[in-house]
Amino acid sequence: MIRASLMILAGSFALLAQTNPLVTSQKAAYDRLKTNLVKAAEKMPEEAYSFKPTPEMQSFGERIAHIAGQTGTCSGITGERKPNPAQGKTSKADLVAALKASFDACDAAWDSMNDKTAMETIAGRGGQQTPKIVVLIGNNMHIQEMYGCISPYMRLKGVVPPTSDRM
Repeated sequence: MIRASLMILAGSFALLAQTNPLVTSQKAAYDRLKTNLVKAAEKMPEEAYSFKPTPEMQSFGERIAHIAGQTGTCSGITGERKPNPAQGKTSKADLVAALKASFDACDAAWDSMNDKTAMETIAGRGGQQTPKIVVLIGNNMHIQEMYGCISPYMRLKGVVPPTSDRM
């Protein structure tokens, strides 16, 4: 009985020592999204940053600025919520830099994830307490949606989105 209990306990410690597969898989998805979004922002020509497929839609640059707003979400995971670094920016160089800065904040949030911190809660939408990992997964979903939104902008300007670029 004692031996079986010790084996179960040893097995539990071995599982704790392993990397959390949820964190690992979602961080890998985030890394792919980050790569694709930065490449998309860099590939789009400067003059296309003001492009709107229809007058009522955001411009490509406004979409990039919106994505950079993830800074608030990600910095809230590791400490004080920071403002969008793209606020008031319009040039390609400034928006690409703001986008990269937003990913720096998200890198820090993902790097802070482990079994314990992933389940710690913070105030989410509407003030509801939400596990940090759920907030980061929600951010992944949102930036994936935004990549899907900017891809047609790129195609309409003759630019192949990074996920379709086989070269």
